[in-house]
Amino acid sequence: MVALTRFGSGSSSGPTAPGMHNEFTAVIFKDDEWFVAYSPEVPGANGQGKTRDECLDSLAEAISLILEVRRDEGLRDAPATAERVIVTVE
Repeated sequence: MVALTRFGSGSSSGPTAPGMHNEFTAVIFKDDEWFVAYSPEVPGANGQGKTRDECLDSLAEAISLILEVRRDEGLRDAPATAERVIVTVE
C-alpha cells in the first residue's frame, strides 16, 4: 500500500513529515569485544558499541543523520514551484 500526504508546496523550508516512522534492517554481529551493525537499505549507515543495545542505538543515530543530510541535499535544488508530498509505503 502506498499513501501520499501533502504537507507543503513551493518551498523546501516547509514542515518536516509529521509522525514519520521508518523501519530498517539491522545486520548485527560481534567482532571481538564489539558489536557492529549496518543497514543494507541505507548505504554508509553503520554502528558499533560494547553492548548490542549501544550498537543498535549507534546505528539508529547514523541512519537518522544520513537521511536528514540526504533530504536536505535533495531539497536544496528543488524548483520553487515544486510540490512536496510524503509517500508512505506499508
